[in-house]
Amino acid sequence: MPQHKSAIKRLRQSEKRKKQNNIKRSKMRTLVKKVTSATDKETAEKHLNETVSFIDKLSSKGILHQNTAARKKSRLTRYVNNL
Repeated sequence: MPQHKSAIKRLRQSEKRKKQNNIKRSKMRTLVKKVTSATDKETAEKHLNETVSFIDKLSSKGILHQNTAARKKSRLTRYVNNL
């Protein structure tokens, strides 16, 4: 356990951020599942736009690595195009 006041605050902040990041990653996974479970191309494209936008936000905030975000977007786009 941290002893200094600033270290205690840092621990609180990092735990709070970790929770939020996990929530956002979970939302991303849910959005990806919506895209992959769509039966027709129209709904898949609608969900794809929402998902790609969310992945970009996560990438810009540092929650996802840029290459990971690019890979996920590319795979989803390829999936929708093959429908």
